[in-house]
Amino acid sequence: MGYRVPLDNPKPDARGFINYLLGKEWRDKPPLVEYIIDWGIARTILEEMIGRKWVDFDPNDREKQSAFWDNYIELWYRLGYEFVKLEIGYPFQERHIYAPDTASEGIRSWVDEHQGAIMSWEDFEAYQWPTLEQVDFFPYEYIASHLPEGMGLIASHSGGIYEHLSWIMSYEGLSYALYDDPKLVEAVANKLGQLMEEYYEKLLKIENIIAIFPGDDMGHKSGTLIHPDHLRKYVLPWHKRFAEMAHAKGIPYFLHSCGNVEPIMEDLIEDVKIDGKHSFEDVIIPAGEFHKKYGRRIATLGGVDVNVLATAVPSELRKYVRNLIDTCAPLGRFAIGSGNSIPNYIPLENYLTMLDEALS
Repeated sequence: MGYRVPLDNPKPDARGFINYLLGKEWRDKPPLVEYIIDWGIARTILEEMIGRKWVDFDPNDREKQSAFWDNYIELWYRLGYEFVKLEIGYPFQERHIYAPDTASEGIRSWVDEHQGAIMSWEDFEAYQWPTLEQVDFFPYEYIASHLPEGMGLIASHSGGIYEHLSWIMSYEGLSYALYDDPKLVEAVANKLGQLMEEYYEKLLKIENIIAIFPGDDMGHKSGTLIHPDHLRKYVLPWHKRFAEMAHAKGIPYFLHSCGNVEPIMEDLIEDVKIDGKHSFEDVIIPAGEFHKKYGRRIATLGGVDVNVLATAVPSELRKYVRNLIDTCAPLGRFAIGSGNSIPNYIPLENYLTMLDEALS
C-alpha cells in the first residue's frame, strides 16, 4: 500500500510545534516526535524512497560530513518532522562489551555493569576527563544553518548525568559506592555535571535550537535504578541546572528517561521543571494513562510501545496508533512517535505505518 511519507512538500512549523507542546497554541492533530532513528533505516528510506545517494560519514572530510548531514536533514524533513534531532557528547572513557548485532551485520555494544573505569579515589585521580575542545560542534552548527524553512534543531548531550555516572563507575560499582563511599559518587557526578554545564553553555549559543532534549535512563520495569533519594541528591540538581539554562534561552527542556520513574515524577515536574517526558512502555505506564495524569502540566512525547511497533502486523499497529491519538489528542500537548526510538529491528513497514496513521 502507499504511504503519505516521505512527503513531497512538507510544511514544518517548529515554533508552532513548541508552542503546542507548551500549551500555548492548539492543533487539530498532534505533531510527530522521535528521539533516535537507526542509521540503517535512515539509509533505506533515503536511498529507496527519497532517491538520495548515501554518503558515509568521514570524520576527516568536512565536504563528506556536510553531504552526510544534508541527508540527515532531508530525512527528518521528508518524514514530516518539524525539527531535526541530534545528540553528540564528550568521549568519556567507559568499559564496553561487544557482540554481533543479530539485527544487522554490525556490532552491538553495551556498558560493563560490573567493572567501571572509576572504582576508587585512585581511579578518580587517574581518570582522563575529556575537555570541551575534544567535542566537534560542527554537526550542530551545520544543521542549524542548513535547515529548511520552518524547521528547528533539537539537541542535547549524548547521555545524561545518571547514565554516565553508572557507566563510568559501572552499575555494580555505583551501587556499592553509594553506601561505602558516597563522597566518591558525589565527586564523579559533580565532575560530569560541570563538564555538561560547559557543554550546554556552548550548545545554547547555536542559532535555531528550539529545545534541549537529553536522554537519561533512570528506571527499570518496577522502579528507579537507584534509590530516588540518591537521584535527588546526585542527578536531579544537574538536570535542574540544565533546564534553567534552556529556559533562560526561552526554549523548553524535554527529558527522555526509560523505565519506571514514577517515584521522581513530581521532582521532575516541580523541581527540575521539565516541559515534556519521553519514553514509555505499556507494561510500566501506557502513554495514554500518563497523559491523563500529567498532560495538563507537561507534554507527553511519543508513546507507541516499541514491542508493538516491532511485532504487530500493520493493520493492528494502525489501530493502536489511532487509539493512542484519540486518547491523548483531545487534551493537547501530545506528540506521536515511538515509545523509545526507532532501532534497526523495527520493520520499515511498521515505522511507515505509524507515521502514515499519525499524518492522516
